[in-house]
Amino acid sequence: MAKTETYVDGVEKIHFLGGLVRIDFGTLQPNEADPEKPTSEFNERLITTPEGFLRIYNSIQQLADHLLQQGVLKKNEEAPAAGKSRK
Repeated sequence: MAKTETYVDGVEKIHFLGGLVRIDFGTLQPNEADPEKPTSEFNERLITTPEGFLRIYNSIQQLADHLLQQGVLKKNEEAPAAGKSRK
């Protein structure tokens, strides 16, 4: 069976519709008006159950924690916590 791999630069949008979680991914594209600021363009959607979404979330959190411990990533202390807005 053929397997595919898809490259994405980030998540464009996550929404819940019809009982399913939909995650829209995008890739960065050149911006002719301002070459220093590429634009993100939708290119792929992942659709999963809420339970599947939680498993994905937990896996990403575990990997992020591991990468922080290894020094691959650094915590951004200025970023607001999930669900909280800046004032």
